[in-house]
Amino acid sequence: MKISIAIYRALRNAYFAVSIPISSWKALTLFSLNGVHVGKGFLSKGSPLLDVSRKGKFNIGCNFNLNSGKHYNLIGGQYKCSFVVAPQAELTIGDNVGMSNTAIVCHKKIIIANNVKIGGNVKIYDTDFHSLSAVERNHIPEIYNVKCGEVLISEGAFIGAHSIILKGTIIGKNCIIGAGSLVSGHIPDNEIWAGNPAKFIKSVNEL
Repeated sequence: MKISIAIYRALRNAYFAVSIPISSWKALTLFSLNGVHVGKGFLSKGSPLLDVSRKGKFNIGCNFNLNSGKHYNLIGGQYKCSFVVAPQAELTIGDNVGMSNTAIVCHKKIIIANNVKIGGNVKIYDTDFHSLSAVERNHIPEIYNVKCGEVLISEGAFIGAHSIILKGTIIGKNCIIGAGSLVSGHIPDNEIWAGNPAKFIKSVNEL
């Protein structure tokens, strides 16, 4: 049995040693084909899903670290990372950013600043997707009158797993968002927020 375990672990390690460079190359190629500028130090464990309009803008800084798919960061919600950038929209990801199994939908503007860490299965949306009017969204064909609002996640922020960041949200520098939070509005620098809806917990300086 010990021999079987050793063989299994060796094969598993060999698989990841080979698959990670290949998946990074595939992901980088996919970003390039979608017109995305990517800085140096790119690493992708698994391939993401992309839907980037030719009239949209998507830029990624240096040392971007991406976990995408069921084999990486096994904390639940092992989906592929997905990035949607609509026409005239702008998605910017800074330097030294890491994310796992994250879904980002950008219809207006989303900025993720330097040194941001985004936990597994986080969703970031700058759009309501459908009209808030029942008449408009149930009209056939649907009347596309959708509210959007720019999202900013400032430098050094940490977004806990399974959180949802809604349109118009500003998360300040070095903020921490607790796992499973629903975030909307303006969060000042150096604060910890959590819950549904997210509420102030304490200052980072109190840790």
